[in-house]
Amino acid sequence: MRISDIFGSNVFSMSVMKERLPKKTYAEMVRAMSGGEKLSMTAADEVANAMKDWAVEKGATHYTHWFQPLTGVTAEKHDSFITSPTDSKTLLQLTGKQLIMGEPDASSFPSGGLRSTHYARGYTAWDMTSPAFVKEMSCGTILCIPTIFISYNGEALDKKTPLLRSMEAVNTQALRILRLFGNTEAKRVLPFVGPEQEYFLVDREKYLKRRDLIYTGRTLFGAPAPKGQELEDQYFGVIRERVGAFMSDLNQELWKLGIPAMTQHNEVAPAQYELAPIYTMCNLAVDQNQLTMETMKRVATRHGLVCLLHEKPYAGVNGSGKHNNWSLGTDTGENLLDPGDTPNENLQFLLVLACIMRAVDRHADLLRCSASNVGNEHRLGAQEAPPAIISIFLGDQLDDVVAQIVSNAASIKLLASGQLDSGVSTIPVLNKDATDRNRTSPFAFTGNKFEFRMVGSSDSIAEANIALNAIMAEAMCEAADQLEQAEGFHTACSQLIHRWMGKHQRIVFNGDGYSDAWVEEAKRRGLPNLVSMVDAVPALTTEKSEALFGKFGIYTRSELEARAEIMYETYVKVIKIEANTMIHMAAKHYIPAAITFTTRLGQSMSAVSAACPDADLSVQRKLLTQVSSLLADASAALEQLKPLMGRVDSIQDLEEMANAYREAVIPAMAALRHPIDELELMVDKDIWPVPTYGDLMFEV
Repeated sequence: MRISDIFGSNVFSMSVMKERLPKKTYAEMVRAMSGGEKLSMTAADEVANAMKDWAVEKGATHYTHWFQPLTGVTAEKHDSFITSPTDSKTLLQLTGKQLIMGEPDASSFPSGGLRSTHYARGYTAWDMTSPAFVKEMSCGTILCIPTIFISYNGEALDKKTPLLRSMEAVNTQALRILRLFGNTEAKRVLPFVGPEQEYFLVDREKYLKRRDLIYTGRTLFGAPAPKGQELEDQYFGVIRERVGAFMSDLNQELWKLGIPAMTQHNEVAPAQYELAPIYTMCNLAVDQNQLTMETMKRVATRHGLVCLLHEKPYAGVNGSGKHNNWSLGTDTGENLLDPGDTPNENLQFLLVLACIMRAVDRHADLLRCSASNVGNEHRLGAQEAPPAIISIFLGDQLDDVVAQIVSNAASIKLLASGQLDSGVSTIPVLNKDATDRNRTSPFAFTGNKFEFRMVGSSDSIAEANIALNAIMAEAMCEAADQLEQAEGFHTACSQLIHRWMGKHQRIVFNGDGYSDAWVEEAKRRGLPNLVSMVDAVPALTTEKSEALFGKFGIYTRSELEARAEIMYETYVKVIKIEANTMIHMAAKHYIPAAITFTTRLGQSMSAVSAACPDADLSVQRKLLTQVSSLLADASAALEQLKPLMGRVDSIQDLEEMANAYREAVIPAMAALRHPIDELELMVDKDIWPVPTYGDLMFEV
C-alpha cells in the first residue's frame, strides 16, 4: 500500500470535480469557491449529480449535511439517494437544492435561548470551501456534505459560521496591510492551522468495567499506580505492537479522507499518544480535526480499544491538550509570520508582530475563554500545561529585537544563531536556532507560526481560531486605518511599531510559566489570571468583546450571550453528571466492596481466634480499624454530597449555579474520592470492583 494510492480517495476534491464536471461548470465552481460569484442552480444541479455518481461508485447509499452544532461534536442526518418508486423501480438522485440547503430541527441542539422548543426550524447550508467526502461506517457508506447551521432568523447555531466570518474579516484587513507594502499579487490571506492531537488508549473490556469512564470520559476515583511517568521512559518510546496496529489502521483511514496525518508518537503519560497533521486552511483544519477525533474512536473499537479524548482521564499523570499552531498566509505562498533571515530589518513582519502583541494583550481574557471547557479545568495552571495566564513567548532573538525597538535604538542588532559541535568527529556541526522553545508558554512563537497551547484535547479548535482571527483582524484594521492616512508610510509604520510594542510589551514573557513568581509578576503587570472556566465565560459578553465581534460581523450580541449561557449550562451539566456518577459508584461499587472486605476480615479473625486463642491479631485489627475508619469517612462524604446537589440545583441563576458547583460541589466530590482511593490500596484486589490505574494504563 502506497500513501499516494489512497490519499484523498474518499474526498470529492478539486481534481475529481475537474474530471467529472463540464469545463464551464467547473470554472463556475472555482469562481464561486473564491467568493467571485454565486453558483447558479443549473451548475449546482450538475455538481450534485456528479457528486452523487462519485459517491455511489464508492458504495454510498445515503447523503448527509455534516455540521458542527454547539454540542462540540458533529451532527448528521442520513437521507437516501432513492426517489419515489415507479413500477417497482426507483432512481438515485441528489439535486442542487438538496446539496445547497437542508432543514434539521434547530430546537433540539444547544442554542442558548436563540431557539425555543416550539420554534424548530433551522437550516444547513453547503460550505463549498470544504470538500465533500464519504465515510465508510457500519451503517453503510455515507456522502458527507460540510455545511453551516443557522436558525430561521439567521443566527449562527454552530461553530463553522462564525469561523468563516472570522476568516473573511482577517482576510480583508490583512490585504489592506499587504497593499500598503506594495503587494498587489495576493488576492486572499488565509489563516492556516495544524492541531496536535493528544489522546489516551485503554483496553475496551477494562473500560466497560469503569462507569466513570463510560459516563464522563475520565476516572473519578483511582489510587496512583506504583509506576506513573516518573522515569520519563514513555515519551517517544517504542510503540507497542497493539497500539502500532491501531495507528497504522488510523493513518490509512485518515489518509483516505484527505487528512495529512504526519506525526505519531508516545506522549509523556503511560498509554498516552499524539497525532499531528500537516498545516492546512483554517476551516478545513477544523473539519479535519473533528473527523480525526471521530475516526480515532471508531478505529480504536476495531482493535478492542477505546480512545479517551478527555483532558484528564487519570489523576497524577499528564493530561491531554491540543496545540493549535496558527499562521497567516497568502494565496501566493507567502507566510506573514515568517521573519526571514533578518527580522530586525523586515518591516512587514515587525508590523504583523506588533499587531499580534496588541491583539493578544487587549484580548487575553477572550483567548483564555476560547480554550475553556470543563475537562481543561484539570490542566491549565496545573504544572503540566500552560498557565491560565495568557502571555506571548518570542524567544531570545525576537525579544531582544522588541526591546531595542521599544528603547529607540539607533540601529537594531540581531542576536547570532551560532552553531553546535557535538564533539563527535563523525557528526556534522549543526546550525543552532537563535532561541530555545518554551513549553510553559500558552502562546509561543515557534519560527514561522504561533502555537496556542491551551486548547483541550476533546474540544473543537473552532473557538480558538475564531478568537485568533478576530483579534488579529481588529489590530490589522487599526494599523491600516492609521497607515493609509500617513504621508510617509515607512516612517509612520516604524513609529506605530515602536508605539504598539512599547505599550504591549507586558504581554511578552520568556520565563517559566509554571512558577509562582510568574503569577505575582503577571499580577504586577496587570495581566488577567482567569483560573477557572467559570471565571473566563464573562469575557464573551463584555463591551470590548461585543465591539470586536460586532465590528466584523462575526457574532451579534445575542449570539455571544447564547454562547455564554451554553458554556455555563455545559459546566453545570458535566459536573452534575460527574457527581451523580460518583454517588452511584460509591454507593453501589466501592462501599459494598469495602464492607465485604471488612466482613471477610472479621470472619477470618474470628476463625483464627477460635482455632488459636493466643494468636497475635494486632495487624488484622489495625487493618480492620483503618478500613472501617475510611469506610465511615466515605459514607459521611457520600451523605453530604447528595443533599448538596439538591441545594445547588435549586439555584435559579445559571452563572450563580455554575459558581456553586465549582465552589461547593467539586470540593465535596474530592472529599468523597479521597477515602475511596485510600481504600483501594487496602482492599483485596479480587474484591475491588473495578480495574485500577495500573490495569488501565499499563495493560494496553
